[in-house]
Amino acid sequence: MTQATEVSAAFLEEMKEELAQLKSKTRLEVAERLKEAIALGDLSENSEYEDAKNQQAFVEGRIAELEERIRNAVIIANPKGKKVSLGSVVTIKDQNGETLEYTIVGSAEADPFEDKISNESPVGKALIGKKAKDKVTVQAPEQVLEYEIVKVVNTSGKKKA
Repeated sequence: MTQATEVSAAFLEEMKEELAQLKSKTRLEVAERLKEAIALGDLSENSEYEDAKNQQAFVEGRIAELEERIRNAVIIANPKGKKVSLGSVVTIKDQNGETLEYTIVGSAEADPFEDKISNESPVGKALIGKKAKDKVTVQAPEQVLEYEIVKVVNTSGKKKA
C-alpha cells in the first residue's frame, strides 16, 4: 500500500492538467514519431526509432507516476491558528538579519526556486509547530543555522503558484 501524499489543491490540479496533456497530446505525438521512424525501415540502426522509443518510455513512466501521485493525493487543509503547519506561509529572519518567506508544503510539491519548502526538509521540520517570535535552530550539512520566525500566515488567501 502506497502512502498518501499531502499536496495543495492547486498542485493537484497542476498534476491533473499535466496528466491530461500527456495522455491527450504528447502520447499521440510520440506514437506518430514512432510510426514515422518505423517507416524509415531497418530498426536496428535507426536512431529516430530509438529516440522515439525512449521518449515513449519516458512519457509512459511519467503518466504512471502522475496517476499514482493523484490517486494517493490528500489535499492539505487550509492551516488555522498561529502555529506553522502544512500550507503556512512563514517569514523568517536569519542570523544576518535577512528575511526569507517560505510556503510549507508536502515533499511532492517542494520547489525551493518558488520558495516552497518541504515539511520534511531540515528548515521545514524545525518550523512546524512553532509560532511568530519563536527561534529555531537547524543543523545544516556544514553549519548550524538559526532563524527567528517573524510572521506566520495561515489563511486560504495565500499567494498563487
